[in-house]
Amino acid sequence: MGANILIITALESELKRESLPAGIDIVYSGVGKLNSALASMKAIEQFSPTQIINFGTAGKVNADLHGLLSIGRVIQRDMHTEPLATRGTTPFCDRPHEYLSHGKYLCGSGDSFVIAHDPWLHDQAVDVVDMELFAIAAIAHDHHIPWQSFKYITDEANEDSGEDWQAKVHLGQELFLAALSQALAN
Repeated sequence: MGANILIITALESELKRESLPAGIDIVYSGVGKLNSALASMKAIEQFSPTQIINFGTAGKVNADLHGLLSIGRVIQRDMHTEPLATRGTTPFCDRPHEYLSHGKYLCGSGDSFVIAHDPWLHDQAVDVVDMELFAIAAIAHDHHIPWQSFKYITDEANEDSGEDWQAKVHLGQELFLAALSQALAN
């Protein structure tokens, strides 16, 4: 891993600052793509990271998944501009409509808490949904900074998601710290 790692997490309830190893900076972005984009830009200016790691919670679309996942690809799930562009694609924009990293799973980011089945997510083979990663990955891409993301599944992206998330938001911290420790050792 790079010498200057920046962790971006939406909320302190997901990852406590004092739990991190010495020398690793963390920024709490707040919820949503706009907040995470603004926080990412400010943090890059402040810390000049050589790598960005996002950690956060997610709802699962793929019923077979649980625990902590390493995300390899992120798309926008809430960019609806048909007929100007297909869902997930920003019209009149040369920016990528997906961002890639190390990892296995596909995350769909959007500015809504998913509480119902969405056939489009299944059609795209989205594994999990969140509210920040697409913006973080886009800012990292624009600044030529490698990014990585770990998502802890708290809910099943259904009508019970709000309660499930509140009950489990803090449970992924130890799994993430173990993954971070392993990555730092390599």
